[in-house]
Amino acid sequence: MPFDARRPYNDLPPLPPVSEVESRNVLKACIEARAAVAELKSAGGLIPNQDVLVNTIPVLEAQASSEIENIVTTSDELFRFMQIQEKATDPSTKEALRYQSALRHGFASLKERPLCINTAIEICSRLKDADMQIRRVPGVALANAVTREIIYTPPEGEAILREKLANWERFIHDAEHIDPLVRMAVAHYQFEAIHPFSDGTGRTGRVVNLLILVQTGLLDLPILYLSRYILRHRAEYYAGLLAVTRDQAWENWIVWMLTGVTETANWTRDKILAIQGLQAAAIDFVKEHARKIYSRELVDMLFVQPYCRIGNLVEGGIAKRQTASVYLKQLADLGMLVAVEMGREKVFVHKSFLRLLQSDEHAFSSYEDGKG
Repeated sequence: MPFDARRPYNDLPPLPPVSEVESRNVLKACIEARAAVAELKSAGGLIPNQDVLVNTIPVLEAQASSEIENIVTTSDELFRFMQIQEKATDPSTKEALRYQSALRHGFASLKERPLCINTAIEICSRLKDADMQIRRVPGVALANAVTREIIYTPPEGEAILREKLANWERFIHDAEHIDPLVRMAVAHYQFEAIHPFSDGTGRTGRVVNLLILVQTGLLDLPILYLSRYILRHRAEYYAGLLAVTRDQAWENWIVWMLTGVTETANWTRDKILAIQGLQAAAIDFVKEHARKIYSRELVDMLFVQPYCRIGNLVEGGIAKRQTASVYLKQLADLGMLVAVEMGREKVFVHKSFLRLLQSDEHAFSSYEDGKG
């Protein structure tokens, strides 16, 4: 029976695809992507305090992945509300913060069990701040944002969805003859096509992408900023998914995803190397202008997040509260930090670090110019 966008796609073929997914073009793109991911993994290892990466790159991923679903906030808002005790009131910021939390939860869960259907359910539940379960009710359909024409109706029936998800899970773990990056691209299409949740499927699927890379050992941390690429090529992303459904255009889809992995891994690697460079500049600056308070732990804390509280230094064992306040005020007086009142407490903003994280480029300004 020909594909009908208005009819539930209960005939969604199981994995692995019947057609060859590791064609010559795919393997060529895969070699390049594997090399880029390996360099990213290596760059990540150069940062002694891994909290610097865990607390920054995933926040950028959260902001971009949420924007793909038209949940728009800024990375500045996310960093700010991750630190202060006041809760975000903007619904989009709340949702994007939950994405970052869901990613951290999914990453931590890999230490206890392999990636599975329940992992996806937990991730979606955290994203939506609700007890999300596999869809039980019919009526879900995806439509063109402009014309409202239905372009895809996912499978219906909880039993059918669970059967297809079980196949999806087996493919991730058992298809070891297929390169992990290719497996990720194939599994991502299938998860989106199954569309197991009434809301949050897209973001859950993008978290799962990162978890696959960690689980297969390609990355140590979920720091591939892949949603940046998808956001910039959103129309191509959705067109590629639909082309697999309608025409089994696996090669084009996989090559597109692998190209995204390559570009994203290179960009994220360069961002991490720039962070490392800024850290070195910060160490030199504090040693020269505030030698009495210098410690590597103090400087590292300024890079865990661009917003720093007095409590962060206390919790990190760097200084007691009064001394921590003196340290941060002295760095603010030097122009390295900017003190701002947020909620019920004073927060110190590391402006140079925040600008570096928010910029598409990887250059950073000197602390000597007084811009923080």
